[in-house]
Amino acid sequence: MCLVLLARSDAVRLSTVKLSRMFRKRLWGACFLVACFPAQGLIAQQPAIDPSLDIAIVSSKDGSPQRAIFYVPPGVAATTPGPKVPLVVFLHSWSTDYKSVAPALEESKSRGWVFVGPNFRGPNETTEACASDLAVQDILDAVEHARKQARVDPQRIYLVGSSGGGHMALLMATRAPAVWSAVSTWVPITDLAAWYEFSKATGSQYYRMMDQCMGGSPEAPERAAEYRRRSSLFNLSKTKGLPIAIDSGLRDGHAGAAVPLSQSLLAFNELARANGFPAKALSLEEIDIFTRESRVPSALAEEKENETGRRQAVLFRRRAGPVRLTVFDGAHSVDVPASFRWLDSLTE
Repeated sequence: MCLVLLARSDAVRLSTVKLSRMFRKRLWGACFLVACFPAQGLIAQQPAIDPSLDIAIVSSKDGSPQRAIFYVPPGVAATTPGPKVPLVVFLHSWSTDYKSVAPALEESKSRGWVFVGPNFRGPNETTEACASDLAVQDILDAVEHARKQARVDPQRIYLVGSSGGGHMALLMATRAPAVWSAVSTWVPITDLAAWYEFSKATGSQYYRMMDQCMGGSPEAPERAAEYRRRSSLFNLSKTKGLPIAIDSGLRDGHAGAAVPLSQSLLAFNELARANGFPAKALSLEEIDIFTRESRVPSALAEEKENETGRRQAVLFRRRAGPVRLTVFDGAHSVDVPASFRWLDSLTE
C-alpha cells in the first residue's frame, strides 16, 4: 500500500498508514529535512504585538491563568451600544504559541472584528496540550471571555487555524459545532495515529512530540483510543451543516513539508458524506495520485477556480454543500487573507 490510508470499514476508512517500498525510499531521500524545517511556510518571524493585548483568561476547568491575545475594536466593548460584530478565534500551529497570530490579528483589525488567539496549553509537547480536554476548554473559555467583553455577534463566530491549529480547529468543530459559524482550516492534521506513522517514517520530530503528549505511541490499545479521540477524522459527522473550508498544498508531505495531503482529502470525504453528498467524495485511487504523486488526477484537472488575491493558485476545488476543499499550488503553508476573504463571502 502507498501513503494513502486504506479503509478497514466504512466507519473508519483510515486508521493506519503504510508506505510503499518505493515511496518510503523516496521519502527518506527527500524528507529527512523535516526535522530541520518543521512547518514549512508557517514558522516565520512574527511582528511584535501590542503588549496590552496579551491577557490571561482563567480556565474554567482547572483554574489556571491561560494566556491569549485579545483585541476589541474601538467602540465595540460590551458596555457600549451599537451593532454586534464578528469574532475570529485564531489557533496557533503545532510548535508555536499564542503570540504567533499577528497576520490574523491585522486582518481582524482592518475589518473591525473582535479577535482572540488562545494559547490552549502552548506547543504540542506536553500532556496538557494536543487537543487535551484542558486545551479544548481553553478555546471555549476564550470565546466566552470575548462574548462578555465585546458586542460579539453569536451568528458570526469564526474559527481559523493552520497545521496544528488546523488540527485543533477541525477537532473543535466536532466538539462544539453549535459555537461556530464557519471554520477555515489550512494543511490540517486529522488523524494523529496516521500522522505519527508518517512522521516516524520520515524522521521528523513530530512523532516524538506526540509521544510526550500521549505518553507513547498509538500501538498500545489504551493510547490508540486517545489518539483517535483527539483526532477529528472519526467525528466529522457531528459538523453537518457547518461551513468548513479546507485548504491544503499539493506538495504537502514531500521534500520537508510536514503533513500528507491525504489527511485533508480524507477529512473532506467524511464531511461530504456527513452533509449528504457522498458522490462528491474522492476515490482512494484519486487520493493516492494526489498524495503520492503530487499531482491532480487527469480526470479532475478541470475542476478548479480562479480566485483573485491568493498567494498560490488553486489547482483543484470541490464543494459538498457547506464544505469546500481547495488544493493549491504549494506545500505546507497558510494564506491568512484568503481565509478572511472566504469568511467575508459568507455574509455577502
